[in-house]
Amino acid sequence: MALSLLRRFGLPLPAAPSSVPEGERVYAIGDVHGRLDLLDRLLERIEADDAARGPARSQLIFLGDLIDRGPQSRGVVERVMRLKAERPNIRVIAGNHEEMLLAALRSERGEAMRFFIQNGGRETLLSYGITEAEYEAGTLTDLRDLARRRVPAHHVAFLGSLEPYVAIGDYLFVHAGIRPGVAVEEQSPSDLKWIRGEFLNSKRDHGSIVVHGHTVSDGVDEQPNRIGIDTGAFATGNLTAIGLESSERWYLSTAGSGAGARSAAIVQQV
Repeated sequence: MALSLLRRFGLPLPAAPSSVPEGERVYAIGDVHGRLDLLDRLLERIEADDAARGPARSQLIFLGDLIDRGPQSRGVVERVMRLKAERPNIRVIAGNHEEMLLAALRSERGEAMRFFIQNGGRETLLSYGITEAEYEAGTLTDLRDLARRRVPAHHVAFLGSLEPYVAIGDYLFVHAGIRPGVAVEEQSPSDLKWIRGEFLNSKRDHGSIVVHGHTVSDGVDEQPNRIGIDTGAFATGNLTAIGLESSERWYLSTAGSGAGARSAAIVQQV
């Protein structure tokens, strides 16, 4: 039905497609989880895609969970830190795995370290130079003390400075999601990093399309009110990015297969 007739009879107009501001191009990368090999591959594809699309003010957003599970957490942190130092257009959002590492380093009790290593932290500790022998022989307190010595202070400062969310145009970028019905500026840090069910099952209009990671899906999980791009890179070999320009939306990925790849359906964890 023509727009003039919709207005004449008082019917609701079709919603305008979600967009980012004119002249801007945005890429957002899902949970890397220590897979530096995949991150480098995806960054190359993003650079090629950005160049092919012509001039624009490009931004690159990391949705959090740079670390844990994969073998090169330190390398991923260093790569992202270097990118952010070299380019003004890099934004990095805090994930729940960054929160777990920081808690393990700061806590005087062993439980925070236990929770961290139960959720992929072992691989992060090894990437920072803790040996297999030290890991196997160490108590939780020993591991905390080793980690305090081995994880550089500037890495800790960087991970502690990450953003809670990024808003651009009609899109809101977060790690895990948001609590439905709560204004963005009133969202709790915990929900932004950890929420699942209440957010994933919500059908309500959040006021923005929420682009998130945290919850693994076999492919891009595109819903009317949210887009999930955590494709389980650490296990599947498939690291995914979303691209946005004006009202256009597209996806880039490393499309993992073969050895080291398995169904994302069996890798959903904390």
